[in-house]
Amino acid sequence: MKKKWSKPKWVSLLFISLSLSLQLSQSMTTDQDNEEFATSRTFRGEASDMPEVHCSRERSKAAWKVIEEYLMPYVEKERYQIPRSCRLHPDNDLYRDQEQHKVRIDVYEWQCGYCKKRFYEEKFLDKHFENRHHNLLNVSHSRCLADVCGALHCDVAMGAAPHKTKCNPAAAARNKHMCEGLADSCFPINQGPSANRLHEFFLRQFCDALTCSGRRKPFSQGRRKKRMSISYIVISVLTLMLLLLYYTYLYIYRSGIKRGTQELKRVSLTQSGRKKKPS
Repeated sequence: MKKKWSKPKWVSLLFISLSLSLQLSQSMTTDQDNEEFATSRTFRGEASDMPEVHCSRERSKAAWKVIEEYLMPYVEKERYQIPRSCRLHPDNDLYRDQEQHKVRIDVYEWQCGYCKKRFYEEKFLDKHFENRHHNLLNVSHSRCLADVCGALHCDVAMGAAPHKTKCNPAAAARNKHMCEGLADSCFPINQGPSANRLHEFFLRQFCDALTCSGRRKPFSQGRRKKRMSISYIVISVLTLMLLLLYYTYLYIYRSGIKRGTQELKRVSLTQSGRKKKPS
């Protein structure tokens, strides 16, 4: 006779299968990282003739964030074109093209603009760029934007606390010298009134705080919000008008239904009162 499995054995088997499936689903979240790590050695072997890049992507992103928020709105207001020789020019950022090929689809979904592969987090996309699209870096003409972080106060933008560390006067002097060099190359005072104003602004915004006295704070000129586009303003106004019309119609419609219901009740009460009159 064949032995039949008892109910507790079926329950335990089901519990084991569910546990295995749960562990498998959890391991899938790290598959992308493991995949990029496993394939990076093959890619590095194929691209061994390429020069090795020593440039912090995180600090480069911080430097570009400072440029976008604390400098470019003022440059756009002056309608000034930053020269290609300026190290702050977008074409001189080693990672600028890769950063522009990042597509954020959702909160937990990023896409590579080169090969359309998707990732859960931005850090996995950064590793993907490093492993699969390293050959697209313009190493010959671009420079590391992280090298100017000392002049642009990247630590402040990254949320670091520079006041907790002791100020090094020599390092502060080097950063200030570099900052003044950026002002001279990016905004030459002999290039017209706009360049002259931006030159003075750059010194006040970035260079004056590069001392150990602590009297001046970084970004003392503040940040200027970028002007909203006309299309965005038009769409916002139309959306508000449509919402106003919708809620007005809804209010009138509900008021009409309520008034009609009250009229019907009044008519029905009148008719019922007439029927109850004594003969």
